[in-house]
Amino acid sequence: MFRFLHSLTAGELFRQQIPVFALSFLIAEFFYKFHSFALECAAFLVTWYVLDAVLHWVMPKSPREG
Repeated sequence: MFRFLHSLTAGELFRQQIPVFALSFLIAEFFYKFHSFALECAAFLVTWYVLDAVLHWVMPKSPREG
């Protein structure tokens, strides 16, 4: 996580990850009721990963963005 956060600029973090993080958090909050913190946390992280992967597949980074 430390490496992830420090590999992105502040602009990239807010533009790319915060919206996906927020959506994943809301999905986890409203739909994941496993009665286990560990399972809900893991499901949240998987949701975040999948939504981010789908977003990058649907909207690939343009060449000029680097």
